[in-house]
Amino acid sequence: MTSSLLHSTRSHTSHKPGSDLPGDAIAIATELAQALAKSANARDQAGGHAAPERELIRASGLLTLSIPTQFGGQGASWPVVLQVIRILARADSALAHVFGFHHLQLAGLQLYGTAQQQRRLLTLTVEQHLFWGNALNPLDKRVSASDSDGGFVLDGVKSFSSGSVGSDWLTISAWHAASNSALIAALPTRQDGVEVQADWDAFGQRQTDSGNVHFHRVALPAELVLQAPGQAATPQATVRSQIAQLIMTNLYLGIAEGAFEAARQYTRDEAKSWFASGVAQATDDPLVQHRYGQLWLLLRPAQALANAAASELQTVFDKGALVTAQERGELAVAVAEAKCLAHKAGVEISSQMFELTGARSTSARYGFDRYWRNARVHTLHDPVDYKLRDLGRFALSGTVPEPTAYS
Repeated sequence: MTSSLLHSTRSHTSHKPGSDLPGDAIAIATELAQALAKSANARDQAGGHAAPERELIRASGLLTLSIPTQFGGQGASWPVVLQVIRILARADSALAHVFGFHHLQLAGLQLYGTAQQQRRLLTLTVEQHLFWGNALNPLDKRVSASDSDGGFVLDGVKSFSSGSVGSDWLTISAWHAASNSALIAALPTRQDGVEVQADWDAFGQRQTDSGNVHFHRVALPAELVLQAPGQAATPQATVRSQIAQLIMTNLYLGIAEGAFEAARQYTRDEAKSWFASGVAQATDDPLVQHRYGQLWLLLRPAQALANAAASELQTVFDKGALVTAQERGELAVAVAEAKCLAHKAGVEISSQMFELTGARSTSARYGFDRYWRNARVHTLHDPVDYKLRDLGRFALSGTVPEPTAYS
């Protein structure tokens, strides 16, 4: 498995600059998903840190997928990156989350960082096969940044730090009281004073390594500050939240697709027809067919809007510093549409699948409950009602969402 992935990656990175190479990336992701699926149920039940599986992801070469070719990366488009996330989420949404948030941090380097910072950190990521984690929870202001010679000193704790356990570098946010604003920076995870606490205990997404990160008098040099305190966010910088929201959209959609396929296979291969149906096979039951039709109509529109939003993200991302506030706002509308439908598809399909597969499908050996638990936990990241409010406001008055870390 690993050797073939590495072979595929070498051929992938040898193509001409600027090529998305979706066929290669999709083939590698599909093979990786198949490997992760073999242990997904057992690992979900165990929880904890999936170190061997994260090394499989590293060995696949997909960690460089979104890095521009001028820094040694593969230069894939966002539609390709998001499709890979969705493929992985069908098999293991926790590790797809870790993978997706790795690329979110890389996007942050491109959106916030100077040309020098991008070249240094993105090239380093390629050369050292780095895995990035997140400690940039904007609502948690418990990490303080105090001025010091040559930079800042960090103290405090940051929660919901997805991918932090086992990471090589982190992007972080810290509150700068003197300016009443936050800074954003990058730091090596193993720097003196940084302590990653593996204490994530939610009932879903159990292997997302989303514990707390503690900072004890951590020296932050100025050259690693991506957005300085008091620096106004540009429309380009605020695109990061839309990348985050689309990563979540494709996680939810991957869960929905995985749950739908698991239910379909079980109904076809193992389910018994109900005695009152008058048919020999469960797949011939008109009521079962009707319900699968309803689930299909949850899935298909969500897929279409997610794909459309991914294409719009690429258009906006390519504009760089030239992107306008209106263009960014229209992207936020497209992303909100996609996320709301993916949210509904993930939760509804992972719940309703049991009404179609029956009592025996609840056996722990199948682990079908993980689809619902993972969807239910991650869809609570930020309230979907505020996305619906944004869409209603846009429909009524044409007002685009106000840029925040969530909209």
